[in-house]
Amino acid sequence: MNHQPEDCVVHVVDDDAGLRRSLRFLLDSVGWSVRLYASAEEFLDVVAPTDRPTCLLLDIRMPAMSGLELQQVLRERGIDLPILFMTGHADVSMAVQAMKSGASDFIEKPFKDQVVLDSVAAAIRRSAEALDEAQRRAAAQKLLASFSPREKEAARLIALGQPNKLIATALGISEKTVHIHRQHVMEKAGISSAAELARLMLRADPAALD
Repeated sequence: MNHQPEDCVVHVVDDDAGLRRSLRFLLDSVGWSVRLYASAEEFLDVVAPTDRPTCLLLDIRMPAMSGLELQQVLRERGIDLPILFMTGHADVSMAVQAMKSGASDFIEKPFKDQVVLDSVAAAIRRSAEALDEAQRRAAAQKLLASFSPREKEAARLIALGQPNKLIATALGISEKTVHIHRQHVMEKAGISSAAELARLMLRADPAALD
């Protein structure tokens, strides 16, 4: 899916009001939707899962809840978004720890405008790719949900490349019935081959053919 800049949200959490204003001015120049927060607590009051490409520019050291603590709370809440930590030179080791915990990157203060823009663009791209993949997975799961229980059993064996005779034996049905199931599965999914069916099933569930 082609996401326009205005569809993308950049959250900025930093207790320095001047830095927040500077980042808004910079990020606005690209057309991203920018939202500012003076503390981790303020951000937590409003953050929720979203279907828009999103990233978080997060100060690692703040007076109350730190950036690292916010990262942990987001993980506990199941809110997965790319985090770019903003860090002073003395806090680089903390930023490395944050990346080990899943942060996308860190930017060392004082930073160059282009470094910020490039890092945010990369994070937005990762977010968009994850959203697109989630949408493809949901669509595949919806298709597979339309299969009857017996069609699901047959579909798995078809996707594994089993011939009708072996599928019939495995399921205790006739080859003719297997042929009918195969036809129904292909029609419902809008596909024409076992390879396409395998891709569909793996998109819905990576462990489907284990």
